[in-house]
Amino acid sequence: MSNPDHDVVVIGGGQAGLAIAWYLKRAGIDFIVLDAEDRPGGAWLHTWGSLSLFSPAAWSSLPGWPMPSSQSEHFPMRDEVIDYLTHYEERYDFPIERPCHVTDVERDMDWLRVRLKGGHNLTARAVVSATGTWGAPYVPDYAGQEIFRGVQIHSAHYRNSRLFAGKQVMVIGGGNSGAQILAEVSKVASTIWVTREEPIFLPDDVDGRILFQRASARVRGDFDEDATTTLGDIVMVPPVQEARDRGVLGSVRPFVRFTETGVVWENGSETQVDAVLWCTGFRPATEHLKSLGVVEPDGRVRVIGQQSEAEPRLWLAGYGNWTGAASATLIGAGRTARDLVPRIHKALRDATQDS
Repeated sequence: MSNPDHDVVVIGGGQAGLAIAWYLKRAGIDFIVLDAEDRPGGAWLHTWGSLSLFSPAAWSSLPGWPMPSSQSEHFPMRDEVIDYLTHYEERYDFPIERPCHVTDVERDMDWLRVRLKGGHNLTARAVVSATGTWGAPYVPDYAGQEIFRGVQIHSAHYRNSRLFAGKQVMVIGGGNSGAQILAEVSKVASTIWVTREEPIFLPDDVDGRILFQRASARVRGDFDEDATTTLGDIVMVPPVQEARDRGVLGSVRPFVRFTETGVVWENGSETQVDAVLWCTGFRPATEHLKSLGVVEPDGRVRVIGQQSEAEPRLWLAGYGNWTGAASATLIGAGRTARDLVPRIHKALRDATQDS
């Protein structure tokens, strides 16, 4: 049987894919990265302009090369991250093809076949799916949502506040994205913040380093039961602190249903709303893996140590804690890749010895 095109195909050229590429290159493994974007930056290309990290640059770096210290006070901004990822690629000269849109991954006897839009395809001994979640925004079902005549935008498609100037805007979702977007929109619009529960605001001197440590401890199973800090807690980056000082960080519990012009609350009262911003998270972007029969209804794939239970030639990274502690963060992507690549290397060696 002929050899595959590559030992490893990495699907996704964002932070998770680049971290994996660094360790694959260092291990001397033949690989290629397929990226759907037309330039470096991954999901950061699709975030809003004022988005900031909630960890310092030193804690937001990929393996091998620290992110330069931020010029924007304490927390690097979106454009700084894109610039860092761009130069990271150039520094290590990874084999990356873009734009490459993967449509399916299929079994092909001893290999996996990666099919691309346009008819081209590649074979590999192993595939790492690192497409993240940005391509699968999640919006919960609400009664009457289809009749609401106002604007509805998910945070995946939010760019800036100009569209909402002078309007009554409802921001739904209590995480860091909800808080940061609320902080920006509330400067130009009247806002209502809807969260399932009261948001948890961290002290001003606590940043993403603590969140990462807590997430890692929970995955290891050695976390303190009394330590309730999670990645969903809100880091008080400067824009959120400023919003707190303006008194706009108060939230209310969810409404019952939409009307054509607004929402109805549990007590029967109605509020007119011009626009809704859904900051309600994402699901794993794993449509391309459905042909393998491994994708669960929620988009996840059952894994043991980032390796698919049902298809051992498939590995996953960057989708959240289920694929490595805080693996959807910059620092978590690097640590996940550090653990993942040696496992892939061993699996490749074992398969060669068995053949």
